[in-house]
Amino acid sequence: MTQLTRRTLLAGLATLPLTPAAHAAIAPYKLVLQNTSVGFTFDLSGLTQSGTMPIQTTDIQIDVRDLTKSRVAVTLNAAEARTKLPFARSAMLGVGVLDVENYPTIHFASTKVELGEGGRLSRGAKITGDLTLRDVTRPIAFQADLFRPPGSAPENLDMLSIRLTGGLNRHDFGASGYADLVQDTVGLDIRAEIKRVT
Repeated sequence: MTQLTRRTLLAGLATLPLTPAAHAAIAPYKLVLQNTSVGFTFDLSGLTQSGTMPIQTTDIQIDVRDLTKSRVAVTLNAAEARTKLPFARSAMLGVGVLDVENYPTIHFASTKVELGEGGRLSRGAKITGDLTLRDVTRPIAFQADLFRPPGSAPENLDMLSIRLTGGLNRHDFGASGYADLVQDTVGLDIRAEIKRVT
């Protein structure tokens, strides 16, 4: 997503309220891949580094009448993770960290959705789920924001934008290599545009 596109999308966005919908409550959505990114950050020798990881599969179900019943499952292609430092990427993919030869994917499945201020999936909302990395599954929580495009009618939920932010301790998943160089915490920043499946 370009900076201009992101600014256009985010400028004036109205947060998605819990409003009754004229159509079925549970609705499947699919990703708009060109407007979706999975970013991560890590501290290498005191300097913050960043990277991206492509999405392999998704299962997104939004309940527009009761957002707490919404659910999402995402599989990431860890083997295709990228950083701006080639030597850091090689180490990250290796046996001491992601070990992609044996564990080529990372999987997240939501288990709970908590709404924020005013019953919205934003302003303090949280999505909790199970993250499986290196065949180790641990709970993880993301701060969540779900928006509809500016100027769209409250009942028009065909296109939505999501942002999930959070972090994990890599040692919890056995990804403990290079502990003298890389800090424990890995930050996560997921930005996605989703479209209702019709």
